[in-house]
Amino acid sequence: MTLLRASGLTAGYGQVTVLHGIDLEVAEGEIVVMLGANGAGKTTTMRSISGTIGREGVLEFAGDDITSTSPDSIVRMGVAQVPQGRGTFPELSVDDNLRAGAITRRDSSGVAADMRRWYEQFPRLAERRTQRAGSLSGGEQQMLAIARALMSRPRLLLCDEPSLGLAPLVTQELFGVIERLNREEGLSVLLVEQNANLAMHMASRVYLLETGRIVASGSAAELSADDSIRKAYLGF
Repeated sequence: MTLLRASGLTAGYGQVTVLHGIDLEVAEGEIVVMLGANGAGKTTTMRSISGTIGREGVLEFAGDDITSTSPDSIVRMGVAQVPQGRGTFPELSVDDNLRAGAITRRDSSGVAADMRRWYEQFPRLAERRTQRAGSLSGGEQQMLAIARALMSRPRLLLCDEPSLGLAPLVTQELFGVIERLNREEGLSVLLVEQNANLAMHMASRVYLLETGRIVASGSAAELSADDSIRKAYLGF
Protein backbone atom coordinates (compact mmCIF):
# COMPACT_ATOMS: atom_id res chain seq x y z
CA MET A 1 0.00 0.00 0.00
CA THR A 2 1.26 3.46 -0.89
CA LEU A 3 1.40 5.53 2.29
CA LEU A 4 2.72 8.82 0.88
CA ARG A 5 2.37 10.04 -2.69
CA ALA A 6 3.55 13.37 -4.08
CA SER A 7 2.52 14.28 -7.63
CA GLY A 8 3.83 17.39 -9.34
CA LEU A 9 4.99 18.78 -5.99
CA THR A 10 6.18 22.37 -6.34
CA ALA A 11 7.40 24.52 -3.46
CA GLY A 12 9.78 27.33 -2.58
CA TYR A 13 10.32 30.46 -0.55
CA GLY A 14 8.79 33.77 -1.59
CA GLN A 15 9.40 34.29 -5.30
CA VAL A 16 12.00 31.50 -5.47
CA THR A 17 10.77 28.10 -6.64
CA VAL A 18 12.95 25.27 -5.29
CA LEU A 19 10.96 22.15 -6.19
CA HIS A 20 9.83 21.80 -9.78
CA GLY A 21 7.03 19.25 -9.95
CA ILE A 22 8.57 16.23 -8.24
CA ASP A 23 6.85 12.84 -8.00
CA LEU A 24 7.69 10.41 -5.22
CA GLU A 25 6.11 7.61 -3.23
CA VAL A 26 6.71 5.86 0.07
CA ALA A 27 4.97 2.53 0.58
CA GLU A 28 3.93 1.09 3.91
CA GLY A 29 6.97 -0.40 5.64
CA GLU A 30 9.57 1.10 3.31
CA ILE A 31 12.74 3.06 4.00
CA VAL A 32 13.04 5.48 1.10
CA VAL A 33 16.20 7.56 0.79
CA MET A 34 16.53 10.89 -0.97
CA LEU A 35 20.04 11.87 -2.05
CA GLY A 36 21.39 15.02 -3.62
CA ALA A 37 23.94 17.79 -3.27
CA ASN A 38 23.45 20.77 -0.96
CA GLY A 39 20.81 23.03 -2.45
CA ALA A 40 19.14 20.25 -4.43
CA GLY A 41 15.85 20.73 -2.59
CA LYS A 42 15.89 17.82 -0.13
CA THR A 43 15.01 19.84 2.98
CA THR A 44 12.39 21.79 1.03
CA THR A 45 10.81 18.47 0.06
CA MET A 46 10.62 17.44 3.72
CA ARG A 47 9.14 20.79 4.75
CA SER A 48 6.56 20.65 2.01
CA ILE A 49 5.46 17.16 3.08
CA SER A 50 5.18 18.18 6.75
CA GLY A 51 3.22 21.29 5.78
CA THR A 52 5.59 23.86 7.23
CA ILE A 53 5.88 25.66 3.88
CA GLY A 54 3.31 26.22 1.15
CA ARG A 55 3.21 23.85 -1.79
CA GLU A 56 1.36 23.14 -5.01
CA GLY A 57 0.62 19.88 -6.75
CA VAL A 58 -0.99 16.90 -5.03
CA LEU A 59 0.18 15.39 -1.75
CA GLU A 60 -1.60 12.32 -0.39
CA PHE A 61 -1.14 10.41 2.85
CA ALA A 62 -2.90 7.07 3.39
CA GLY A 63 -5.23 7.94 0.52
CA ASP A 64 -6.23 11.37 1.86
CA ASP A 65 -5.34 14.60 0.08
CA ILE A 66 -3.20 16.62 2.52
CA THR A 67 -2.03 19.29 0.08
CA SER A 68 -3.80 22.03 2.06
CA THR A 69 -3.65 20.36 5.48
CA SER A 70 -2.06 22.20 8.42
CA PRO A 71 1.16 20.89 10.02
CA ASP A 72 -0.52 19.92 13.31
CA SER A 73 -3.22 17.98 11.46
CA ILE A 74 -0.56 16.19 9.43
CA VAL A 75 1.11 15.12 12.70
CA ARG A 76 -2.23 13.83 13.99
CA MET A 77 -2.63 11.81 10.79
CA GLY A 78 0.67 10.03 11.46
CA VAL A 79 3.58 12.00 9.97
CA ALA A 80 6.46 13.14 12.20
CA GLN A 81 9.59 15.02 11.19
CA VAL A 82 13.11 15.04 12.61
CA PRO A 83 14.34 18.32 11.12
CA GLN A 84 17.83 19.13 9.97
CA GLY A 85 19.84 20.56 12.85
CA ARG A 86 17.94 18.44 15.41
CA GLY A 87 15.43 21.13 16.36
CA THR A 88 15.08 20.32 20.05
CA PHE A 89 13.83 22.94 22.51
CA PRO A 90 17.17 23.83 24.15
CA GLU A 91 15.75 25.51 27.25
CA LEU A 92 13.39 22.65 28.07
CA SER A 93 14.40 19.49 29.87
CA VAL A 94 14.71 16.16 28.09
CA ASP A 95 11.46 15.11 29.79
CA ASP A 96 9.60 18.19 28.58
CA ASN A 97 10.95 17.78 25.04
CA LEU A 98 9.49 14.29 24.91
CA ARG A 99 6.14 15.52 26.25
CA ALA A 100 6.15 18.21 23.56
CA GLY A 101 6.36 15.44 20.96
CA ALA A 102 3.08 14.04 22.28
CA ILE A 103 1.23 17.37 22.32
CA THR A 104 -1.40 16.13 19.84
CA ARG A 105 -2.21 13.08 22.01
CA ARG A 106 -4.80 12.84 24.80
CA ASP A 107 -3.90 9.41 26.23
CA SER A 108 -1.79 10.34 29.26
CA SER A 109 -1.13 6.72 30.27
CA GLY A 110 0.02 5.90 26.75
CA VAL A 111 2.29 8.95 26.69
CA ALA A 112 3.88 7.86 29.98
CA ALA A 113 4.38 4.34 28.62
CA ASP A 114 6.01 5.68 25.46
CA MET A 115 8.35 7.89 27.48
CA ARG A 116 9.49 4.83 29.41
CA ARG A 117 9.92 2.96 26.14
CA TRP A 118 12.13 5.58 24.52
CA TYR A 119 14.17 6.02 27.67
CA GLU A 120 14.85 2.27 27.53
CA GLN A 121 15.78 2.62 23.85
CA PHE A 122 18.04 5.61 24.55
CA PRO A 123 19.47 5.06 28.06
CA ARG A 124 21.69 8.13 27.76
CA LEU A 125 18.56 10.26 27.60
CA ALA A 126 17.18 8.54 30.69
CA GLU A 127 20.33 9.47 32.58
CA ARG A 128 19.83 13.11 31.56
CA ARG A 129 16.06 13.41 31.70
CA THR A 130 16.09 16.51 33.93
CA GLN A 131 18.87 18.29 32.00
CA ARG A 132 18.26 21.08 29.53
CA ALA A 133 18.28 19.76 25.98
CA GLY A 134 20.75 22.47 25.02
CA SER A 135 23.34 21.00 27.40
CA LEU A 136 23.37 17.61 25.66
CA SER A 137 26.01 16.48 23.18
CA GLY A 138 25.19 16.55 19.47
CA GLY A 139 24.52 12.81 19.40
CA GLU A 140 22.28 12.99 22.47
CA GLN A 141 20.32 15.87 20.95
CA GLN A 142 19.75 13.84 17.79
CA MET A 143 18.58 10.88 19.88
CA LEU A 144 16.18 13.26 21.63
CA ALA A 145 14.92 14.67 18.34
CA ILE A 146 14.16 11.17 17.06
CA ALA A 147 12.54 10.06 20.33
CA ARG A 148 10.44 13.24 20.43
CA ALA A 149 9.19 12.60 16.89
CA LEU A 150 8.33 9.01 17.80
CA MET A 151 6.25 10.22 20.76
CA SER A 152 3.49 11.10 18.29
CA ARG A 153 3.32 7.41 17.23
CA PRO A 154 3.83 8.16 13.54
CA ARG A 155 3.24 5.86 10.61
CA LEU A 156 5.79 7.84 8.58
CA LEU A 157 9.00 9.32 9.96
CA LEU A 158 10.72 12.10 8.00
CA CYS A 159 14.43 12.26 8.88
CA ASP A 160 16.45 15.15 7.48
CA GLU A 161 20.24 14.61 7.67
CA PRO A 162 20.26 12.70 10.99
CA SER A 163 24.01 12.00 10.80
CA LEU A 164 25.04 15.63 10.26
CA GLY A 165 27.96 16.50 12.53
CA LEU A 166 27.88 13.20 14.44
CA ALA A 167 30.64 10.71 15.15
CA PRO A 168 30.46 7.48 13.10
CA LEU A 169 29.62 5.30 16.11
CA VAL A 170 26.73 7.57 17.11
CA THR A 171 25.48 7.59 13.52
CA GLN A 172 25.53 3.78 13.41
CA GLU A 173 23.59 3.65 16.69
CA LEU A 174 20.91 6.02 15.41
CA PHE A 175 20.57 4.26 12.07
CA GLY A 176 20.34 0.95 13.91
CA VAL A 177 17.34 2.24 15.86
CA ILE A 178 15.64 3.44 12.66
CA GLU A 179 16.24 0.11 10.91
CA ARG A 180 14.97 -1.83 13.92
CA LEU A 181 11.75 0.20 14.10
CA ASN A 182 11.22 -0.35 10.40
CA ARG A 183 11.90 -4.07 10.61
CA GLU A 184 10.03 -4.86 13.82
CA GLU A 185 7.15 -2.38 13.72
CA GLY A 186 6.77 -1.54 10.05
CA LEU A 187 7.57 2.15 10.52
CA SER A 188 7.87 3.84 7.14
CA VAL A 189 10.78 6.25 6.76
CA LEU A 190 11.69 8.97 4.27
CA LEU A 191 15.36 9.71 4.88
CA VAL A 192 17.47 12.57 3.56
CA GLU A 193 21.14 11.79 4.08
CA GLN A 194 24.53 13.04 2.86
CA ASN A 195 26.24 9.77 3.79
CA ALA A 196 25.15 7.98 0.62
CA ASN A 197 27.01 4.75 1.33
CA LEU A 198 25.41 4.29 4.73
CA ALA A 199 21.95 5.31 3.54
CA MET A 200 22.02 3.01 0.51
CA HIS A 201 22.59 -0.01 2.73
CA MET A 202 19.27 0.52 4.52
CA ALA A 203 17.17 1.80 1.62
CA SER A 204 14.28 -0.01 -0.01
CA ARG A 205 14.30 2.58 -2.79
CA VAL A 206 16.26 5.72 -3.63
CA TYR A 207 15.46 9.05 -5.28
CA LEU A 208 18.20 11.30 -6.64
CA LEU A 209 17.34 15.00 -6.53
CA GLU A 210 19.11 17.71 -8.52
CA THR A 211 18.09 21.39 -8.64
CA GLY A 212 14.58 20.58 -7.46
CA ARG A 213 13.92 17.72 -9.87
CA ILE A 214 14.04 13.92 -9.53
CA VAL A 215 16.73 12.81 -11.97
CA ALA A 216 16.79 9.08 -11.14
CA SER A 217 15.02 6.58 -8.92
CA GLY A 218 15.08 2.87 -8.27
CA SER A 219 16.27 0.26 -5.82
CA ALA A 220 19.59 0.74 -4.08
CA ALA A 221 21.00 -2.19 -6.06
CA GLU A 222 19.87 -0.73 -9.39
CA LEU A 223 21.38 2.70 -8.77
CA SER A 224 24.59 1.29 -7.30
CA ALA A 225 25.07 -0.81 -10.43
CA ASP A 226 24.95 2.25 -12.68
CA ASP A 227 28.54 3.55 -12.97
CA SER A 228 27.54 7.05 -14.06
CA ILE A 229 25.08 7.47 -11.17
CA ARG A 230 27.47 5.96 -8.67
CA LYS A 231 30.29 8.33 -9.62
CA ALA A 232 28.15 11.46 -9.97
CA TYR A 233 25.85 11.09 -6.97
CA LEU A 234 26.91 8.31 -4.65
CA GLY A 235 30.60 8.94 -4.20
CA PHE A 236 31.68 5.30 -4.12
